[in-house]
Order: sequence, then C-alpha cells, then structure tokens
Amino acid sequence: MNRPQSPRFALNIAVVFLVLGLVQLAGSLIFYQIIDRQTLRDDHARRVAELLIVGERMHALAPANTAKNMTTRHLLVEISGAPSITKPKSNPMLADIADRIVAWEPSLAGKPLILSTTAQRGQTRNLAGSLQLDDGMWLNFQSRDISTMWPVAWRAMVLTLLLTAAFLCIGLVALYLMGKPLRRLTDAAETIGQGRQVTISESGPKDLRDLAHSMNVMQERIDRLLRDQASAFEAIGHDLRTPLARQKMAAEMVRDEELRGMLEHSADEMIELLDSLAIYLRSQHLTAAPETVDLACFITDECAAYGDAVSVTAPNAVSVKTFREPLALALGALVENAVQYAGSAAIALRQEAGDWVIEIADSGPGMAEEYFQPVLEPFFRLDEARQRNTKGFGLGIPTAHRLMMRFNGALSFSSPEGRGLTVRITVPQAR
Repeated sequence: MNRPQSPRFALNIAVVFLVLGLVQLAGSLIFYQIIDRQTLRDDHARRVAELLIVGERMHALAPANTAKNMTTRHLLVEISGAPSITKPKSNPMLADIADRIVAWEPSLAGKPLILSTTAQRGQTRNLAGSLQLDDGMWLNFQSRDISTMWPVAWRAMVLTLLLTAAFLCIGLVALYLMGKPLRRLTDAAETIGQGRQVTISESGPKDLRDLAHSMNVMQERIDRLLRDQASAFEAIGHDLRTPLARQKMAAEMVRDEELRGMLEHSADEMIELLDSLAIYLRSQHLTAAPETVDLACFITDECAAYGDAVSVTAPNAVSVKTFREPLALALGALVENAVQYAGSAAIALRQEAGDWVIEIADSGPGMAEEYFQPVLEPFFRLDEARQRNTKGFGLGIPTAHRLMMRFNGALSFSSPEGRGLTVRITVPQAR
C-alpha cells in the first residue's frame, strides 16, 4: 500500500506564513492603539479647552443658564462655589491632557485647573475637572468615556484584520499551487522507490521541469538495467541447463547409488535455484494489466496442485479488479513456503478496512518478530550458518514482497509465541 505522504515542507512554510501575518497584524493593532490613545487625548483636550473658554464667556453673560446650555450627552457641566475635584491625581495622562488644553487655548494658562478620572460601568472612565472662573465660582465638568477606543482606529483595525486574513488566504492558496509539483515529485519518488514506474509530468518552473525530466530518464535507465540483468541471467541460466542435463545423464551411468543420488540431487538443486532466481528477477520488472478476478475461485485454482495439504476458506463471489499474475506468483511462493516448512497450510480470505486480505497460516516452527524485516531480503535463511538441511533458497518471501510492493499491495507477518507463521497478503486493487 502507498505510505501516506506528510506535506511537512508546505505545512512548515504555511506556519511561517501564518506567524508572519499574525506578527504584522499584532504590530498594526498596537500601532493603531497608540495612535488612538494620542488622538483620543487630543480630542478630549480640545473639547475641554473649548468648554472652558465657552463656559467662561457664557457665565459672564448668563450665569444661571451656563450649566444647562453647555451640558450635552458627551459633557456634563455644573457651576458651584467649590470644585468637585479637590485632590488632583498624579497621572501622566492627565498631565498630558492639561498641557494639550493649554496648547489649544493659551488664555487658560495660569488659571486653577484640576483634572481627574472617575469610573463608570466596568472599565469605562470619565475625564472630570474643575476650573475657577473670574468671579470665584467653579466650573465643574465631566467628559464622558475617555477610555473608549477611537471609532476611526477601530475601523482601521478591522480593515487591517480583514486585509491580513485576505492576504493569508491568497498566500496559502499560492503556496498550495506552488507546492503541487513538489508533492507530485515526492509521490513519484515514493512510487519509484517501491519498484514501480510512473511517468512524471514535466511541467512547472524550469528547475522542477529539469528535475522531473531527470527522474523520468533515471526510471528508464533503472528499467533498462533490470531488464538487461534479467535477460543476461536468462541467457546464463539457459546455457547452464545444458551441462546440468549432461550431469544428470552422466549420473545415471554411475554404479555407486550413493554417488549417483548425490550428483542427481545437486543437479536438481541447481535447476531449482535457477528457476527461483529467474522468478525473483522477473518480479522486479514484471508488468501486468488490471483485470476482474473472483478471489475465491482464484485461490482455489492456484492451490489445487497441493491437494489436501492446503485448505481454503473464502466467501463466494468476491470479485476484485486486481493484477492476476503478480498475485498468483506471490500466493504461490508463500503457499509453497508454508507447505515446505509445516507440511500444510490454511488459507482464509476476509475483508478489512475496505481491502481484501489473504491469510496463509501454517503450524510450523514460526518466526521471531526480529526476523520479519530481514526475511524480506533475498537469500536470507532462518536456519543458522545457512545450512542446507532444509529445502529452499530464501527467495520465496522476497519475491512475494517485491511483487506486492510494486503493484500497490502489502505483506505482513504474525507468529504468536513463535509457533506457526501467518502471512497476510493485502490484495492489490486497481483504483
């Protein structure tokens, strides 16, 4: 089965992109907040300066109507004989507003002016103050909501947030499109590593086109090398069979039965080795077209030669579009291996997570879990020192593994307590 690709490269770039966007957004928000505070103070200072000047003039003309005429929903004004603020707060913000008031209305310089803040509903705060008028009376006022953010700044921050989100989306989409050729090359490299051949589209930027072209050329060279290797071995094997046949004929003329049996056995063993090696090499460049196969009938037919030594349990009418010849070669190699080491095998067909699985179980000596990976390598034998006291050349399981890997299938093992071995073939499906 294909190992799922983890798009770490694209994910890492996307995370960096997102972090940069968030940093830019945070910087913009802080910037607008600073601007808002400065502008808010200036706005309150301007309003208070205007209030005080207008208040002085209205009090001189109509003292009784001053508070009523000047009070609005933003300003609360009253005239009294004593200041409503008796102890000014030592606050840099209030000192800054006082300086701004004088900057707006220089005529207020030197007049008694006391500023403070008062709390109102939650975190909202009002600017309160008292100014002594020319007749000794005090003009007390409150400028509401000094802590509220400036509406223009809020709109600017919302706009910045939306623009940042839009740029992030555009950037992530562009990143996805730019990374698509890389993901395609990654998948192709994984496929090539499994022994399969795939035509890579030579599109995209020049560097990626050159890389795709190089991978296509590399595949052609590897395929040609494997085919040349198989062809050379087939020629050598064909040439070796002639002297082996002569050796068997000569062995029949030997009178000593023990010596004759030894020579015939050696010749048969050499022929079997050549056959196994030919199948293994063929598995590395075998091509097959998908076709619909009835798995129950297929397994029964492939195991018919073993007679009662192999039992098959499978549901009826299981049709799968798969690769018949690779599956037949893999199943044959594994069943032969089970019968050789255990004398019999039990085959079961079942469906798991949408895939069909063929289990070949035997009651032989089993295999420790530490050998599950090494046994996939050619010529690996479990018997110590590569003893020849058991039949086989260590090519059956590697042949099945190569075939399943190349045709999108899978091979796995289990051996409970080291007694008996169960080999699982995930049937390759042409999707």
